[in-house]
Amino acid sequence: MTRILIIEDEQDLAGLVDYNLRAAGFETDTANTGAGGLARARAQPPDLVLLDLMLPDVAGGEVLRMFKNDPELKKAAVVIVSAKGQEADRIQGLELGADDYVVKPFSVRELLLRVKAVLRRADAEEGPAAVLSAGDIGLDTSRHQVRVKGEEVVLTALEFRLLRTLLERSDRVQTREVLLSDVWGIQAEIHTRTVDTHIKRLREKLGPAGDIIETVRGVGYKLSPP
Repeated sequence: MTRILIIEDEQDLAGLVDYNLRAAGFETDTANTGAGGLARARAQPPDLVLLDLMLPDVAGGEVLRMFKNDPELKKAAVVIVSAKGQEADRIQGLELGADDYVVKPFSVRELLLRVKAVLRRADAEEGPAAVLSAGDIGLDTSRHQVRVKGEEVVLTALEFRLLRTLLERSDRVQTREVLLSDVWGIQAEIHTRTVDTHIKRLREKLGPAGDIIETVRGVGYKLSPP
């Protein structure tokens, strides 16, 4: 049974979400602080975490970083659930490695749909192990590892997903809107500098090997194997 951890300090809201997730067939656990959530996760790792950003002890963003830096917990999908709904807040949460961002107030039905969509995406990403390569770049999907000329390159979860998408669609132009939708999970109108900034960082980390990621002016990006 899929296990979901709810880290939320509003007890009425946590109870409502907990009840509906259980009714939908999920196993759940709850914590009302960041430290408590991390302790429960380490005791029994969840498949997905619903994370409030404004917690009484540790900021939700810091809790998210701890999840993503913990070898035992980093595979858990994280959906931020927060009253902070500005565009900059959503982008920051996704850049930290969140898989989705739900703004309060929300309908329980929408939350359940988003949770199921994230879990489906996680299952798809954990499909058959594959090593994708182009030029000097190699990406191992099962190990979540990237190497350039045999040397490991450390990428964030978002950078890894971006590179994987470009490798899987090599020689095909990807518009900024498609990348925002497929990599960030954002459907709304968001300033295109978000994609451009991450492409720039990805190229820098890959070094000269990153030159195979080409800019298609006025459209988007394309990975062109040598």
